[in-house]
Amino acid sequence: MGTHNHHHDYNFGEQYTFAGTAKIVTLVAIVFGIAAIAYGLLSSEHIIVERTYANLLLMGYYFTCVCAAGAFFVALQLVTQSGWSAGLIRIPQAMASILPIAAVILLVIAGTGLISHNLYHHWNGEGLTDPNSPHYDAIIAGKSAFLNVPGFFIRQIIFMGSYSIFAFILTKLSYNEDLVGGLNGYKKSFKLSALFLVIFGFTTPIWSFDTIMSLEAHWFSTMFGWYNFAAMWVSGISAIVVLLILVKKAGYMKWVNENHLHDLGKLMFGFSIFWTYVWFAQFMLIWYSNIPEETVYFYKRWEPEYKPWFWLSIVINFVSPLLLLVDRDAKRKQNVMLFVAILLLCGHWLDYYIMIMPGTVEAERGFGLIEVGTAIGFAGLFGFLVLNKLSKHALAPKHHPFLDESLHHQI
Repeated sequence: MGTHNHHHDYNFGEQYTFAGTAKIVTLVAIVFGIAAIAYGLLSSEHIIVERTYANLLLMGYYFTCVCAAGAFFVALQLVTQSGWSAGLIRIPQAMASILPIAAVILLVIAGTGLISHNLYHHWNGEGLTDPNSPHYDAIIAGKSAFLNVPGFFIRQIIFMGSYSIFAFILTKLSYNEDLVGGLNGYKKSFKLSALFLVIFGFTTPIWSFDTIMSLEAHWFSTMFGWYNFAAMWVSGISAIVVLLILVKKAGYMKWVNENHLHDLGKLMFGFSIFWTYVWFAQFMLIWYSNIPEETVYFYKRWEPEYKPWFWLSIVINFVSPLLLLVDRDAKRKQNVMLFVAILLLCGHWLDYYIMIMPGTVEAERGFGLIEVGTAIGFAGLFGFLVLNKLSKHALAPKHHPFLDESLHHQI
């Protein structure tokens, strides 16, 4: 091992400059995404409009999940009093700080899809809960106390609003810590984080039930919430890795080394295995029980247009990290970690695609410009907002009580 670096070797006040190639790439991606979405929404073909709304929901949810995972990461480090992550905490903080924007976008998409273009037609269709209607559905009527438009909006606002408020306060306290020092901000952050983690842990499954599982309201799975949480967490860690490596390649955050990367790699690896465990447990139990109202969910996903994506999702999200990150040295190499993180972000996009499309797009399905364009547009928006936020504050929390531990972190 080399000698430890000391505080005076680093410029903790350095700020990321968001300009040049990074800014151009994100803006071009946003414009491309807007063009693809406009093409879909303005199409005269109903099926293309339907696909566009479904893709907007997919990316709005994915965008919000990744930002929420950033807030969860920050809170988790505070509650566990982890020192290793102090030097890179500004990355997930930047992700958490744009959670309010992501939440508003998702609320608009879900609201528009619910009211004007019925994404949630499985439970919000005409006459489904009216016993005198020819469209009456006893199962949906039985769930109507929970699945109704006012309840849907109220829960979305409460859940995403509370996540956003905690994310805003936690990031503000950290930024203020740079100015005033002391431990008051850290102690407040610790208490708020403990409360946030309890709220987040209990409500994220319900949030995923509302936003995604209710797209196919006849079916339900008690494992679906944790399956979504696992996907959210792996995607969030992968986004942190991508941003951290790109920022380091641009010459910043020299105090973050291969040891920090190794820890992030272990999280990516471990929770990819956990995601697979939940995915397999849900699939295997439904396949084994062979109950018609349960198997209908997977029957749809075994239709010819989805089956290749169904199995590819497992290859990308389980086999790839298993083979590529099982070696210790692999988790310490920037290029390997960058490749796997991008691969997992694409893999979990595919995971969400398989969750959402079969229940929303009823007619002939397609895969092309709308899917790719919407994904690129939201990726560009995420990159633009996070990097812009990152450029507003110092890249190191210079008064963080565990910063010295992070600087000397070795594994």
